[in-house]
Amino acid sequence: MVDTVSFLPVSNFDGSNPSEPLQSRRIPMKVQLLIFFGLLAVGLFAALLTSNNGSDFVTESEHGSLVSLNTAKPELLQPVSRGPAAGVSEKSNRLFAKDGENMVAFPWNNSMLSWQRTAFHFQPERNWMNGPLFYKGWYHFFYQYNPHAAVWGDIVWGHAVSKDLIHWLHLPLAMVADRTYDKNGVWTGSATILPDGKIVMLYTGSDADAVQVQNLAYPTDHSDPLLINWVKFSGNPVLVPPPGILSKDFRDPTTAWWTSEGKWRLTIGSKINKTGIAFVYETKDFITYEKLDGVLHAVDGTGMWECVDFFPVSKTKENGLDTSINNPDVKHVLKVSLDDDKNDYYAIGTYHEKNAAFIPDDPENDVGIGLRYDYGVYYAAKTFYDQNKNRRVLWGWIKESDSEAADVQKGWASVQSIPRTILLDQKTGTHLLQWPVEEIESLRLNSYDFNQVTVQAGSVVPLDVGPATQLDIIAEFKIDKEALDKATGSDLTFSCSSSGGAVKRGALGPFGLLALAEDSLSEQTPVYFYIAKGSDGNLKTFFCNDQTRSSEASDVNKQIFGSVVPVLEGENLSLRVLVDHSIIESFAQGGRTVITSRVYPTKAIYGAAKLFLFNNATEAGVNASLRIWQMSSAFIRPYPNIDNQPQ
Repeated sequence: MVDTVSFLPVSNFDGSNPSEPLQSRRIPMKVQLLIFFGLLAVGLFAALLTSNNGSDFVTESEHGSLVSLNTAKPELLQPVSRGPAAGVSEKSNRLFAKDGENMVAFPWNNSMLSWQRTAFHFQPERNWMNGPLFYKGWYHFFYQYNPHAAVWGDIVWGHAVSKDLIHWLHLPLAMVADRTYDKNGVWTGSATILPDGKIVMLYTGSDADAVQVQNLAYPTDHSDPLLINWVKFSGNPVLVPPPGILSKDFRDPTTAWWTSEGKWRLTIGSKINKTGIAFVYETKDFITYEKLDGVLHAVDGTGMWECVDFFPVSKTKENGLDTSINNPDVKHVLKVSLDDDKNDYYAIGTYHEKNAAFIPDDPENDVGIGLRYDYGVYYAAKTFYDQNKNRRVLWGWIKESDSEAADVQKGWASVQSIPRTILLDQKTGTHLLQWPVEEIESLRLNSYDFNQVTVQAGSVVPLDVGPATQLDIIAEFKIDKEALDKATGSDLTFSCSSSGGAVKRGALGPFGLLALAEDSLSEQTPVYFYIAKGSDGNLKTFFCNDQTRSSEASDVNKQIFGSVVPVLEGENLSLRVLVDHSIIESFAQGGRTVITSRVYPTKAIYGAAKLFLFNNATEAGVNASLRIWQMSSAFIRPYPNIDNQPQ
C-alpha cells in the first residue's frame, strides 16, 4: 500500500472578514490551520504540457521584465483543426486567423513564454490536459491528457491528488487507450460513489472504428486511498449509440443519481439534426441499462450537447447537495457544453422523476440560448459534491487563446480553473453564484488596502501593490448618485462584445481595473462595469473584460467578453479578480456573472506588470475601496517515490 502521509504544506485559511477600516498600509494575513477531504466526479478537458528545454541568455529590459536574447524567427501560421474529425469539439485555437488566411507568428522568446505558466492553477508538468472525485481523504482529479505533445490527440487519463484542491501531486496515468473500445481515446467520464463507498466510473471511449461508446471501470483496490490502479470491465462497452444517433454524437456520461424506485439514472449528451438532447438511462448494476422513453431535455438549434451535468441546488440553504437529492426545497440545474460555439450554458428548473424530464423555469433562458457559467474562455465544466465540506464544487477547462505554434514552442497548453463553489442565488432566484473555494485564501501573502479612492471621470489611478502577476483582488465601487440621476436615457443597445470595449465612453462607464498593465498602458486588460440607462430611466449593468490591448502580439485572440449582471436595490458594484500570470478570473456581484480570460502580454510581465483603477465615463465619478493580496505559488509536483510502490 502506498504511504499516504501528506507531502503537501498544510493550508491556512481564516474565513473571517476584516472589520477594521480599509487604509493604505500592509496588513499581515490571519491564518488558521485547516485540513480537509474532498470528492470529485470525473470528466473533462484540461491541459497538456511539455517541458521547455531552452537555455537562452536572459536579461532585464527597460520595462523591468525579463527578456531572452534568443528570439524565434517569425513564421507563417497554418492553423490545424484538432478534434472534430474524431467526433469531439474543436480543440485548437483558430479564431485569430480569418478564414482562408495565414498569419505571421509573433516572435515569442523563452522569457515571455515562461512567464505565461501559471503559479496556482492546476496543470500537468508538460503537454496537453483536461474530471473529479473525493475518496478516503484525498481529492482526485482525472483529466484528459496527451502524453506526447502540446496539442489535442492521443488522449489518455492523467491523475493527480490533493488534500486541499490547491496543492497537487501527480500520480501515474490512470487509464490508457489499450482496448478496442477506447483505441482512439479515453475521453470524458464521471464517477459515482455507491452506498457501500465503492466507486464506479463510466467514460466515453472512441473505439477502433471511431464510434463513441460508454465503458465501465473501477479501482483494482478500493482500500487504496490513492486509487492508483484501475480495471476496465471485461464486458465493455456497456452502452453504444441508440438507433438514429450518429456514431460520433453520443458521449460524456454524467454522475448517476438514485431514484425513489431503487435504481440509478444517468444522462448522456447527443443531438438529432440540430436539436441538442440528453438521453436518460436507468440501471441497477452499471452493466445492464434501459434507455427511458423521451429525453431529459431538448433545445432546438443548439447542436451537439457534450459534457452534460445535472445536479440539485438548495432553494433555502447555502450548502451543496448530493446528486441524488430531489424534494420540494430544491431546484435542478442542467448544464451543457455546446459543441457549436464552445461555451457552457445552464438553465435552472424542475426535475420530474416520474417521466425523467427537466422543465426550465424560464424558457427564454433555456440551455444553450440563455445564461452561461462563464463568458470567457471556459469550457467542459463539471461539478462534484464534496460531502466533507457539504458543498458542490465546479471545475472547468481554460483553453488557450494563442497559436498552436506558440503552445508547441512553450511545451504546454491549457489549464484548469480555480475550483469554485456553486449555489443558487436565492436573492434573484434566476442565477447561480460561483466563488473561488476558500482554500485559495491560504496562498495570500501581504495585503494592501485602499479606502474610498476617488476616481474622476476620464482618469487612471495607479495602485502600488508591487508586481501584479499573482494577485487576489476584492473591490467595491460606488458611482456618483447625482450623475446617475442626471444621465440622459437612451434607446441605444449596449453590448460588451460589440460596443467598443473600455475605450468607448458613456455617461456612466466604463470603470474598473486595468490588470496586467504596463506603465505606458500600451498593454492592459480592463475588467470593468458599464451602466446603461434606457429611455425609460431604468438601469442595466454590464460586466466586461476587454482583451483588445492585452498584448502587442498578433497571433492571439483579443476579444471583448461579458454580459449583463443583475444588481439589486441597495447593492454596491463589487468584483473579485484572481490574476495568475496569463489567466484572469473575474467574479461580479458575488459570482452572478463570471469571466475568465487568457492574456499573453509581451511587455506587462514580471516586474513590469502593474495594476490601475480607471474611470472612462464622461460624467460620473466613482469611489473605489479595495483589498489586494499578493499570492504565493501552489505546490504541484510528482508524488514522492510513487515508482517504488507496488502496482
